[in-house]
Amino acid sequence: MGIGIERQTMKIKKICIIGLGYIGLPTAALLANRGYSVHGVDIKKDAVATINSGRIHIVEPDLDTFVKAAVDSGRLQAHLVPARADVFFICVPTPFKHGTSNFDPDMTFVVDAARKIAPFISNGNIVILESTSPVGATQMVADVLAAEGVDVSHLYIAYCPERVLPGKIMMELVENDRIVGGLDDSSTEIVANFYKTFVNGEVLKTDSKTAEMAKLVENASRDVQIAFANELSMICDNLGIDVWNLINIANHHPRVNILSPGTGVGGHCIAVDPWFIVSKNPDEARIIRKAREVNNFKTEWVIKKIKEKVKVLGKPRVSFMGIAFKPNIDDMRESPALRVVEAFEKSDLKFLVCEPNIAKSDRFQLVSPEQAIENSDLVIFLVGHRQFMGLELAGKDILDFCGVSR
Repeated sequence: MGIGIERQTMKIKKICIIGLGYIGLPTAALLANRGYSVHGVDIKKDAVATINSGRIHIVEPDLDTFVKAAVDSGRLQAHLVPARADVFFICVPTPFKHGTSNFDPDMTFVVDAARKIAPFISNGNIVILESTSPVGATQMVADVLAAEGVDVSHLYIAYCPERVLPGKIMMELVENDRIVGGLDDSSTEIVANFYKTFVNGEVLKTDSKTAEMAKLVENASRDVQIAFANELSMICDNLGIDVWNLINIANHHPRVNILSPGTGVGGHCIAVDPWFIVSKNPDEARIIRKAREVNNFKTEWVIKKIKEKVKVLGKPRVSFMGIAFKPNIDDMRESPALRVVEAFEKSDLKFLVCEPNIAKSDRFQLVSPEQAIENSDLVIFLVGHRQFMGLELAGKDILDFCGVSR
């Protein structure tokens, strides 16, 4: 695969990015502002139209400025179909299959993306998979392209996982270290050199399988740490101990750093990626599986605690504060807070929903933090948004699962 290290200085002018969501659009905007011509592709007509008007369809600090500048310059355009390019990015979702015992990964979007770009690929092109994927996914992309009649021996194919934090994506796309794992040494070198044109962090070179596993391990490690904090919070509730105070005291030890508990774990990374390891290693990945189970159980525990409180209060008016999967963003993918609210949708509980990071919801009538508190007896903090800090809560019953009212 690849056609020689001697082409490391290949001239790259046009880039095609499949998937203009939370990773694809920031990447497209960044590259366009670095001087590349970017052909973005998304299946959602509304998203394509919004981007081409210089606006954004997701919430991310500074992204609107990058997108407007890129579109106004003519270097970023969104489309419904791919086009010929020098570099192809695949930045599509990789959910897991609900209902399977090990939550097997659903690679449908990646396979479809590979098939869609196949007719537009030429010898010497770069193909990069950025979607979080199970080990072997990069080779799978090559196999799909080959099945579509593409001579993959003349391509540079590599995996480069995104490693950004929602809310800081535009900064971390540039500043974070990146991992590049090619299907061969030539692909690794070529793709690594390309990333060095827009990444200030170190570009770490390895093989595709190691790069794929690195992304999964990073998030599984975080999941295990959060599971310890969430399990600790439930134990402390049983013992009548303030978990926040306990963690603060314990973290004064020079080698202890316990994370903060919450409503559970959500998002498309930490709540999903560990299952990709468990799926292929069901007998060995015991701690990783247990951490996922603990974090999922924490959400059910939160629902139980709310039901108990509501029963004690009779028929209170309730406000759910936050439905995003983490603080200060609008992303609700795999959100444990949203699952909590959904548990009461068909009940006779009268409740309000406050999510200050989205303008409207198709499911809930949203209210401001002040309206939520004024019109409720029980205030339930599910997400620690900055807008919830310092609110006047006098006279209200409170359930705080994220420590925001402390």
